[in-house]
Amino acid sequence: MFDRKLSRSFSAGVNVSTGELVWYLLLASLVWAVLYLALRTRLRHRRVASQEPNSRQIARELLHSVRSIAIFGLVTTLVVFAELSGWTLLYNDLDKYGWWWLAVSFLLMVFLHDAYFYWTHRLMHHGRFYRRLHHTHHLSTSPTPWAAYAFSPWEALVQAGIGPLIVFTIPSHPSVFAAFMLWQIAFNVYGHCGYELFPRWFVRSPLGFVLNTSTHHSQHHEKFRSNYGLYFNFWDRVMGTNHPAYQAKFESVGDRSS
Repeated sequence: MFDRKLSRSFSAGVNVSTGELVWYLLLASLVWAVLYLALRTRLRHRRVASQEPNSRQIARELLHSVRSIAIFGLVTTLVVFAELSGWTLLYNDLDKYGWWWLAVSFLLMVFLHDAYFYWTHRLMHHGRFYRRLHHTHHLSTSPTPWAAYAFSPWEALVQAGIGPLIVFTIPSHPSVFAAFMLWQIAFNVYGHCGYELFPRWFVRSPLGFVLNTSTHHSQHHEKFRSNYGLYFNFWDRVMGTNHPAYQAKFESVGDRSS
């Protein structure tokens, strides 16, 4: 019984990490092709950082990202083993919680991940942990879409921790968890794309007050000690960790025609 569960868990871990790698490569490649190749000249004024990435940086980011996804796969193996053992809140019967819970649970995953990311991110910037955990990610002071998962092995474990946290605390249908994973990959790729895609007025709008931007995270890579949030600007606003020049930086790279 144990061997069978372990085999099924390992197989699921390989399948899930392979799927995550495919989605990551597809989304990052698409963003790279559009922003860095097809529209490079046209969108030059939307470039957040002045430094252009070189082939060595991209190769490093890609290698570290693939390693991170492999580590995510190992954590997935453990999660699946826990699910097969009946220890998680994963469920397959849609009638168990109703269709309305699918949307609610997705939102709960997003909000939980946002809080988890902010506080673990700040902790990894502490002098005691930064060099071992987070320094690898900050080798990219001018990130590209390939930097989204460019973590050290230890940070990859920290980032993977959101999966077990979700399935042990939120009743989760596998399809909703898969949608959440796709959401977080897409937002991470956007956050590291190096270009600002929103118009200049966005940062002054109600949605811009809540939602983070590529400029916000690119500024974090450049300045290090501010802008720790992921999806939302809530925690940075509450804790006073937004960079004081964030709004000015955003408007400087926003669409000048807006």
